[in-house]
Amino acid sequence: MINLSNKHILVIGGSRGIGAETARIAASVHANVSITYLSRSEAANSVVQSIEKNGGQGHAIQADVSSEEGVKKATREAIEKFGEIDGLVISAGIFEPALIEDMDIDFWNRTMDINIRGTYLAVRAAVSSLKKNKNGSIVIIASTAGQRGSDLFSAYATSKGAQIMFMRSMARELAPDNVRCNCVAPGWTETEMSSDKIDQFGREDIIAETPLGRIGRPEDPANAAVFLLSDAAQFITGSTITVDGGSDMRG
Repeated sequence: MINLSNKHILVIGGSRGIGAETARIAASVHANVSITYLSRSEAANSVVQSIEKNGGQGHAIQADVSSEEGVKKATREAIEKFGEIDGLVISAGIFEPALIEDMDIDFWNRTMDINIRGTYLAVRAAVSSLKKNKNGSIVIIASTAGQRGSDLFSAYATSKGAQIMFMRSMARELAPDNVRCNCVAPGWTETEMSSDKIDQFGREDIIAETPLGRIGRPEDPANAAVFLLSDAAQFITGSTITVDGGSDMRG
């Protein structure tokens, strides 16, 4: 059974979707959980309240993941609240479509600033803390788009592919400190950020193309993330767990 007792988990982007569900599940198996949010204080506080209602401990921190000082400040606040960080989950991101010929440099930069620059800044701010107990875990919520590419979402897919390669590089570099680094790559998942796009691309078509016969739910990738945070995954590093109902099977 997974147990995160006495562990401090920091979820970057924990006010909604997969990040929020990861925070709730981690708290349900006894972790102390800090979450960051950009502007949705009400949603972030709701996540913390649901954690506390079920007997856990949570803390919400406002932070812009694309700001170096903002991420550093949030990490310091999390450590002051619950102590050194045992697990880092990076779930903040944007998911916006654009044809290549319509994509201006601001669109491209915004996607990279949040999805990959934010990942780098979060890791950089937390890594010294993660190293201290020689049993840390970093989990990045990537995407199957980062494994196979995606038309209309070329910027997003590029940022997610970069996350996966950054994770693999970190896995080698941080292994001597026993800090494990992995990704979870969800396929289509029903979240506030993606529901309209699921409808746009054809909900029934997506379901028909998914061997397990449904759209993913936030708890599907969140459960995989919590597993990777736990000691049950202590010999797994440099890996990407695909959570897509079998729609993009790969060997």
